[in-house]
Amino acid sequence: MPLKADAQQVGRLEQLSTARHHLRFYYNVAIAATYTLPGTFTLPIRDYIYKACEILIGQHPILTAIPIGEDTKEPYFARLPNVDLSKSVSFQKREHRFSNTEEKDVELETLLNTQHNISFEPLLPFWRLCVLTDDADERQFTLAYVFHHAIADGTSGKVFHKSFLQALQSMSSLTTDDVKQVIPSPSLPLLPNWEAAHPCPVSYLYLASELFKAKIYNPRDQGLWTGSEIIAPLTTKINHIVIPAHQSSTFRDRCRENKTTITATLQTVIARSLFANLPDSFTKVKCSGAMSTRRWIPDHVTDDSMGVWVQDYNEDYIRKELSDSSSFPWAVTVRSRATIQKAISMEGYNASANLLKYVGDIANDLYLSKIGQQRGSTFEVSNIGALTSGKPAENKDVPRIGRVVFSQSASVTGNALEVSIASGGDGCLVLAFCWQKGVVGEKLMVDVIESVRKEIWDLCA
Repeated sequence: MPLKADAQQVGRLEQLSTARHHLRFYYNVAIAATYTLPGTFTLPIRDYIYKACEILIGQHPILTAIPIGEDTKEPYFARLPNVDLSKSVSFQKREHRFSNTEEKDVELETLLNTQHNISFEPLLPFWRLCVLTDDADERQFTLAYVFHHAIADGTSGKVFHKSFLQALQSMSSLTTDDVKQVIPSPSLPLLPNWEAAHPCPVSYLYLASELFKAKIYNPRDQGLWTGSEIIAPLTTKINHIVIPAHQSSTFRDRCRENKTTITATLQTVIARSLFANLPDSFTKVKCSGAMSTRRWIPDHVTDDSMGVWVQDYNEDYIRKELSDSSSFPWAVTVRSRATIQKAISMEGYNASANLLKYVGDIANDLYLSKIGQQRGSTFEVSNIGALTSGKPAENKDVPRIGRVVFSQSASVTGNALEVSIASGGDGCLVLAFCWQKGVVGEKLMVDVIESVRKEIWDLCA
């Protein structure tokens, strides 16, 4: 398939994902949502999905872009002339009926365990849709949007489903003749990457400090737990828990009452759960949080744009401050909220992503050279918030969205575990735990996940 000529260089932030994808150090991100169509939608589900894909491809140019030269220092995006949906959309029948009232979607978890271990290959799109259908309810399906992290971040995955739902809600009069399998690429240009849209400033002091730690001396706290040393190859494991709607609502209220946020509280809950299951010799864990940077580049992107505009922030947790009290340490969650607010107030200034322009060879300097070393952080928390049907949520005459599950591949050089958080139209808060096989023990993960569930349950009691 010949590629379109309008190529665009992959940004430095995006190169983090092209390099690690090529090395098979990280594969993809996924956001899955369960949709319910009204009885008036009488065509096969496939027709509505194909039509929605056509609409989204016309709206979001990144859906027809693929990175070329992932194994080089200067990869670029090329545009596919078209997308054959039969090659990017797959359908699988459920063995058991799924209800949004269930605590866990076991079949979806099995699908994600498979998908998070599969790479992308040119010249197909660097995204795919995996659809779980239900013979017992022909109007309901679960759609997992699986994508390469260089074309989209977590918020963009949320945008995909928001746009997909809006597309479905415009199809009340769809006919079979309106449905296409091969969709031409739009003429819309790609949106600017982070470096093109933001000045990415760093202070001399911050730059000197980071260079000193990277090249000269960066002592490690002997009490810090970060799983095993960095190893390959990568096999991702995933397990998710669902907090029922009534508990999720109570949990949200508890956070507000204590002047903190869901994200800050969940970071603290996860840290406490780790300490409860790690030997006492480990006295510190480090959290790496992800946040969208869209708010600082409003002239270029909006909340409805798809691309990669994200940065991280860090927070340390000490065993003593989390384990000595019999009551939940809300003061720590308030501190974590302040850490997040401070990162927001910096508006992208001194962000770690801004240092990438000083890295000569991302693949070797940031990935291959790390094999055998200790990782720098314990766990990641990424929260994309709520994805709902909006105002017509109670209107059964329009398509609606229910359960939402956000997850991602483990990262060879990244955190020992990753926790991806989202809530959907069913009101349930879902936490997906991902880790690399061999880096964290299965029993430890089972125990930590159960501790997180119990902690949230206790806070809602």
